[in-house]
Amino acid sequence: MSVAEKTPKPGWRRRPEARPDDILDAALDAFVKKGFSGATVAEIARGAGLSQGALYRYFPSKEDMLRALIRRSVTPVAAHAASLMENAEDDPAGALRMAVSFMGEAMSDPRRFAVPRLIIAEAGNFPELAEFYREEVIEVGLGALQRLIRAGVTQGQFRDVDPQAAARSIIGGLMLHMVWITTFARADDPPLPGNIMAQHHLDIILNGMRAEGGKPK
Repeated sequence: MSVAEKTPKPGWRRRPEARPDDILDAALDAFVKKGFSGATVAEIARGAGLSQGALYRYFPSKEDMLRALIRRSVTPVAAHAASLMENAEDDPAGALRMAVSFMGEAMSDPRRFAVPRLIIAEAGNFPELAEFYREEVIEVGLGALQRLIRAGVTQGQFRDVDPQAAARSIIGGLMLHMVWITTFARADDPPLPGNIMAQHHLDIILNGMRAEGGKPK
């Protein structure tokens, strides 16, 4: 065999810094296809073009892969939405519109929303993953949302609503829409982009929270 035949082709070489994303892409494909419990490390390794031994150098377990998927796909959404709501006490309604529109658009990506769907499906079997998701995502976004609603109540822009209940109502509508388009939607359903649905949903919420004589911006 010649030296040229022994030398791997450049196209076969993987950049080490790209391998974690390769693994996570393969893991998400396997989790979506077979569920978190049904997917095996062996098939994830094959999908990433690695041996199981090489994969374990990056992620010791499937749980570590799912945590990394949360941090890659969903944590940044919660963090950015929270940043839109922080320090916006002078215009709570406007900040809500920006943050909810952003969340609705971001979570319309089926591969991004596949991650919270996995957590919902597996929460009973893997409560530690549900708790991780709550700390990484829910507490960040919901906490900022509650603080903003509380500021609106204090300023007299919103009625004296329960910030926790109101925040959950807002997030609940977005989550139901994502479940609808990924699980129950039919091919002939009229399109309803996530950011448009989010604005309609928030319009109803804001009018419901509006203080008497006030106008949500």
